[in-house]
Amino acid sequence: MFRFKQFTIHQNRTAMKVCTDSCVLGAYAELGTGGRLLDIGTGTGLLALMAAQRNPTARIDAVEIDPAAFGQAVENVNASAFSDRVRVVQSRIQTFSSEPYDRILCNPPFYTNHLRSPDQAVNRALHNDELPFEELLASVVRLLKPEGQFWVLLPPSEMQRLVLIAEKAGLHPYQQLEVRHNDPKPVFRTIAGFVFDRFSTPKTEQLSIFNPDGKIYTESFRQLLQPFYLNF
Repeated sequence: MFRFKQFTIHQNRTAMKVCTDSCVLGAYAELGTGGRLLDIGTGTGLLALMAAQRNPTARIDAVEIDPAAFGQAVENVNASAFSDRVRVVQSRIQTFSSEPYDRILCNPPFYTNHLRSPDQAVNRALHNDELPFEELLASVVRLLKPEGQFWVLLPPSEMQRLVLIAEKAGLHPYQQLEVRHNDPKPVFRTIAGFVFDRFSTPKTEQLSIFNPDGKIYTESFRQLLQPFYLNF
């Protein structure tokens, strides 16, 4: 169980647990005001609930294919103060249909050629067999408004691959956040916002989670997560 300031995430039945980089995505992505938001592969419902807290008038759909994760997301949403604005749907995103969205969020599975776990739920959460980037982006293009934004979190190498596929689909990165554990360490996650308008050079920002000693959170990280973390 992971307690945030305005909601609680139970995660005993889901393969994807609450992780710091996903929290950074939920706190950093531009969500606008009002409108309709979509969380693809919601897992526990974390990103959908963070979005509901940040955008108090948005209507949010959270789509999840795994039955156990879907059930847990439903419970987490129903136990929150945002249950009237968040709808959890069990579906493959490839067959999910809806009116277009102003914002789409996704923390997708990204392993391609890694060893598999005997737990099929873990494989579904971590490996992109069921949601390859081409199918993810085709779904985003189909479900995103022309003026909308798509926000995604990936390791740097996978983000480079996604950008190439996205641009062929008509989506272009306009803003990126490079995330490090601490300053001496390399970037381990990239968060990017995509739009249909072409940008020549995306704006790139940096975030270190810890100070160089690797033990104390940076002030930038604390400010970003302050609305959510209990001890900030």
